[in-house]
Amino acid sequence: MDDCKEATVDVSNDSNGNGGPLGSHPSRGAETAFQPQVDEGKLLRKTDLHVLPILFVIYLIAFLDRVNISNAITMGLPAELGLTGQQPNVALTIFFAPYIVFEIPSNLMMKRFTPRYWLTGCILCFGIIMLCQGFVQSYGGLLATRFFLGLTEAGIFPGSFYLISFWYRKEEAQKRFTVYWSSTMLAGAFGGLLATAIAEMDGVRGLSNWRWVFILEGIVSVVVSVAAFFFITDFPREARWLSPEERAFILKKTKTDESHMVPVTPKDVFTVLSRPRNWFGALMYFSILVPLYSVSYFTPTIIQALGYTTLQTQLHSVPPFAAAFGFSIVLAYFSDKFRIRSPFIFLGFTSLIIGLSILITTHGKSHFSAEYAGVCLTAMGAFGTGGIIVCWFIMNLQGHVERSVGTGWMVCFGNAGGIVATFCFLKKDAPYYHTGYSICLGMGALCGVSCICYALLIWREKRAISRNVREGDTAQHILYL
Repeated sequence: MDDCKEATVDVSNDSNGNGGPLGSHPSRGAETAFQPQVDEGKLLRKTDLHVLPILFVIYLIAFLDRVNISNAITMGLPAELGLTGQQPNVALTIFFAPYIVFEIPSNLMMKRFTPRYWLTGCILCFGIIMLCQGFVQSYGGLLATRFFLGLTEAGIFPGSFYLISFWYRKEEAQKRFTVYWSSTMLAGAFGGLLATAIAEMDGVRGLSNWRWVFILEGIVSVVVSVAAFFFITDFPREARWLSPEERAFILKKTKTDESHMVPVTPKDVFTVLSRPRNWFGALMYFSILVPLYSVSYFTPTIIQALGYTTLQTQLHSVPPFAAAFGFSIVLAYFSDKFRIRSPFIFLGFTSLIIGLSILITTHGKSHFSAEYAGVCLTAMGAFGTGGIIVCWFIMNLQGHVERSVGTGWMVCFGNAGGIVATFCFLKKDAPYYHTGYSICLGMGALCGVSCICYALLIWREKRAISRNVREGDTAQHILYL
């Protein structure tokens, strides 16, 4: 058949001569030559079905649990817990302290315990903590649950991208990364719809409606953790649902025939962090997350400042995320089609700048349509750009060591942008929020500069690779611009 691909590769058994896990240097005696006939299209669809849906659901739930406090704040949480001044912003911020610190350690733990066990444990823990958050009685209790929520969620995002990156070629990756990334947008949209429904539960069993937001979403998270244990796949070398021929083909096409058990040393971490392009990669992710988190956390607040009721606010919070979802999918499709990332990043960047420019200059209920369009364009630009940046950076890393450390580093450094975002839109700046929009605009500019610097470094490395290939070195890592 036309889409049937033939590959000849050497793969080793799943254990070494001693019966233990195989490292990155397999025994020659354990190698077996396969010449499989594999239907690549069918295998790709099979891979998509096993890898993406459960990870999508997991991060949808995780991101929903993270940002649902923005809906709870518009429902009366501050009044019931006696929050004043910047205390709601501090409650948002404290989440990021453990979230940032434990990104890299979490990826290393996932390498040790496998994705199935590690990610399932993370989901179960943050579901229980979210459930507890629905019963807090004080500002201190809210801070405690937010802190532990950040700790348990730290492994989900970098771990999932780390796992996905080993299943696909570069030209297949952007669409898959964006499908996973889009869970953040659907969480924003679904969060608004869910909050609209839960707003009607005020007083049920003597509990305020904002408490039901946390309780119900916590219960769903625990249920999802049970399903995750059975459906999360491991890395290609260990996945049990692959035939030997399919495993050989995937390892060949992705050029990732390396055991996840290969150790990571302090020298490895230092090597990854000493490369300038990894700093620019983290910086461009940091700078795009400031407007992205601002949209995620404060869209309900911005819309409510226009004079809408709680119900109207939640409903009007949905379309910006739906628009961002559609825009991101289109960018991902053409980015994979043309096998290039940077032009599509700048297309999303243009939408971001236009949206923020509208928001910083147009205000009031009489200009609601223009201001609302600005919110939509900002969401489209932030989410559309962010998804490509993540894929661009991660797929330019190579092997378990570099990807485990590099992915954790990017998400660790980048999520410091979440701390900045939580203080961008303060109550005292309502309803115009000039400070918040100005910060987001500045961070958008920084993102553009960082992307240019990163692209120049990649271009320089590609030139060096081309020279090496001309000199006869064919074992070179492919980099995308």
